[in-house]
Amino acid sequence: MWTDLFITLAKIVVLFGGVLTGMAYLTYFERKVLARMQSRIGPNRVGPRGLLQPAADGVKLLTKEAPIPARADKWVFFLAPVMVFVPALLTWSVVPFGDSFKLFGRTIVPNIATVNVGVIFMLAMSSVGVYGIVMAGWASNNKYAMIGGLRSTAQVISYEATLGLSLVGAILMSGSLDLTEIVRSQQGTYFGLIPRWHVLPQVLGFSLFLISAIAETNRAPFDLPEAESELVAGFHVEYSGFGFAMFFLAEYISMLAVSALASTVYLGGWLGPNIPFVPEPIQGVFWFLAKMSIFIFFYFWLRATLPRFRYDHLMTLCWKIMLPLALLNILVTGIFVLL
Repeated sequence: MWTDLFITLAKIVVLFGGVLTGMAYLTYFERKVLARMQSRIGPNRVGPRGLLQPAADGVKLLTKEAPIPARADKWVFFLAPVMVFVPALLTWSVVPFGDSFKLFGRTIVPNIATVNVGVIFMLAMSSVGVYGIVMAGWASNNKYAMIGGLRSTAQVISYEATLGLSLVGAILMSGSLDLTEIVRSQQGTYFGLIPRWHVLPQVLGFSLFLISAIAETNRAPFDLPEAESELVAGFHVEYSGFGFAMFFLAEYISMLAVSALASTVYLGGWLGPNIPFVPEPIQGVFWFLAKMSIFIFFYFWLRATLPRFRYDHLMTLCWKIMLPLALLNILVTGIFVLL
């Protein structure tokens, strides 16, 4: 029992430490990518090639004063960043980084918790985060923050529908809601050459998932809740210091989680070509992180390329185009699986 407890604690420390470290350098990578796309240099002052910039930003945020608006609801104001940050971090507890392996005679499963409804758990945790955004908008007693909170409510509730429905086709093909079983169902190849990843038969569902995920995480071109040119900073306009840092952390952790979900459901998770002389557990983690990196780069590419949507266009895209396509994808996939 003590050994199992120690293994679980080690997984928690390694996973959450890796996620938080990866999130920090994700901001550095984003700024470098955007700078390169816009013919700039990007961070290059703090440390060699600017590699210590995330640490400097973290120290600055943690040492800044955090004033509270005079008429704010203080308890809700303090609780809102926690309601956004904690669910984003908990999402990672069910993500499988590889297949189970033997170590010192014990079977190690490379995730914190194996849940037979892992997809639903991740969707549920991502849904809880919107409560924190609404609470921040309301508790700040600021009209710009309130508008940002209301926008986020409508946007996230709308795109949650298409996000969940876009996954149903892949779930029907794998026959399971367990993320590990979904990856195992993608083993093998078509005609001995093409991997049996769900992205090929589910190209429509995959496209809908990508668009919905960008809207769900409030990223450009769907960053209406924090539109700087309209709402100053939106729902977190009154936050600074540690409170703002938690919102900032949660956004990037959610981006990583969505990329992990897409890699697991559509791109075969840890599956990939065999690398000679490299242990299988390390190979699995390498391929999983490589697939995640593709989605992360796609996020940054969109931010550097596309202008922000108008709000009525955002809602029209969801309810009049994406939702019917998601239902059509489920119908066609269901017929195919049944036959």
